[in-house]
Amino acid sequence: MQYNISNDFIEVTIKEHGAELCSLKKANDSLEYMWQGNKKYWNRHAPILFPIVGKLLDDEYIYENRTYKMNQHGFARDMIFELFKKSDDSICFKLQNSKDTLEIYPFKFELYLTYTLVNNSLEISYKVINKSKKDMLFSIGAHPAFNWPLENENKNSYHFEFNDTKVLERLPLKKQGISEKVELISLENSTLTLNEALFKDDALVIQNLKNKEINLKSSKNSRYIKMAFKGFPYLGLWSKPTGAPFICIEPWHGVADFIGHNKKLENKKGIITLAKNEIFRSSYTISI
Repeated sequence: MQYNISNDFIEVTIKEHGAELCSLKKANDSLEYMWQGNKKYWNRHAPILFPIVGKLLDDEYIYENRTYKMNQHGFARDMIFELFKKSDDSICFKLQNSKDTLEIYPFKFELYLTYTLVNNSLEISYKVINKSKKDMLFSIGAHPAFNWPLENENKNSYHFEFNDTKVLERLPLKKQGISEKVELISLENSTLTLNEALFKDDALVIQNLKNKEINLKSSKNSRYIKMAFKGFPYLGLWSKPTGAPFICIEPWHGVADFIGHNKKLENKKGIITLAKNEIFRSSYTISI
């Protein structure tokens, strides 16, 4: 099932499967900003990443001396969320632990995902409640994919604008995990020109970004996508170097396993520890 929310500026569609954003348009405008999915390249739109971000070494982790299997980015993106609350311009979905989730993730939780329209912006909010009797360990992140190009211009006319940023700190993503050796990407006038070659070694995983705002723009038209993600320690930028007509801008609380990690969940880079009944909140906005 799909649900729609709208205001005078934006129209949005969200699926109950994964509580996934699948359409973002300006009101009375047919141009679609969200990638619509294609099995040839990537068949998702904007999955939520929970309770891990990225890939585990050997797709497994260790907690309290037991080994658990979990696929890349966790299970929430593949589950049906419950509609919790809805109005004309806001909608909230809920996911909680089940017998199946406890077999691969031994924590009781409630996860709320809320979409709220504010003028020409869409705010996406996360709320996680630890319902276990012990500390809960998790990561959470976003993976929205946008059409690239937005219109019928050359993909290479697009660029990312960062606020007052000269250098990006990239954590190289290898088949064996993330490398500890940071790579520096120099920017000209806080701008990163986009081309498919940027993603020949997979996603750009950025850390220590002081100004948590990024703009996707083209030199050929006035369309833009702005994302603000205050509080998120990592940012992923990803596409496929195979002519894929989409690009992802991904704020993350957490990252994939580093090369040589001991697989213990409590030692995982970027992992969040939440005490019993404690609440974690985070949000980011997309403006068009």
